Amino acid sequence: MLIAQLTDIHIGFDPEEEPEELNLRRFRATLARLLAGPNRPDMLVVSGDITDNGDVESFEDAAALLEACPFPVWPMVGNHDSREGLFRAFPNVRGEGGFVHYAVDAGGLRLILLDTLEPGRHGGAFCGARAKWLADELAAHPDTPTVIFMHHPPVVSGIDWMDPAADEDWIARFGAVVSGQDQIVAIHCGHLHRPISTTFRGIPLSVTSSVAPLVAMDLRPVDMHHPDGRDLITTEPPRYALHRWDGETLISHYEDVSGWHALAHYTDKLQPMIHDMFGERGPRD
Repeated sequence: MLIAQLTDIHIGFDPEEEPEELNLRRFRATLARLLAGPNRPDMLVVSGDITDNGDVESFEDAAALLEACPFPVWPMVGNHDSREGLFRAFPNVRGEGGFVHYAVDAGGLRLILLDTLEPGRHGGAFCGARAKWLADELAAHPDTPTVIFMHHPPVVSGIDWMDPAADEDWIARFGAVVSGQDQIVAIHCGHLHRPISTTFRGIPLSVTSSVAPLVAMDLRPVDMHHPDGRDLITTEPPRYALHRWDGETLISHYEDVSGWHALAHYTDKLQPMIHDMFGERGPRD
């Protein structure tokens, strides 16, 4: 089972750009790699900030491109999106209580897609109603391996201007629900526009890098009163994730979409090396 994850596309950031805005071009390139590459996924999770302004036109542009996917596509909202726009563009998504949260069964693995949007706020949110919904979902399937997808990471990464405070109420509320839930094998997020790995309440947590331009790698503190001229956004290539589930273990792979080419191919010349490497898998004294 291969689950692709794209995040932070930000369509509509510069809709007047000719002939087509940069973020839309980066999205097209990422989808092309996903569809034409050797690792065709079984499904795709788009983990928020599909649009930059939550407008209907940008959501429709995204939905039109995603129609080319010959596998299920499961979209989520981020802080730049709107629930109304997502529901309109993706009528297959059914939320509950007005939130865009739902669960997907995937070959013995359960995906729970959360809604961490609070309109008008850049950071995350996870209210009591959402906490109860998640708690009920986990309680109903205590023995099914589960992966949680959420737009906002509930951790402090060190990218100061993008981070929450460690003691925010929504993080504590989410942590109280997932603590001790042994069926949760991983949490996957977006929002930070950089690839990051850590843990949360003992659960492996990863952030998938963005399709839109990346946030600069700068872990120095930020003074909100004194601009220091540092880089904020870079031209690093778009990236995506492939999460591989073999029935027991979840492994996550990350790939840049451009800026590289193959240096070696599997030909007769390299076949002996491959043969020897497979041979090493046999029993050893």
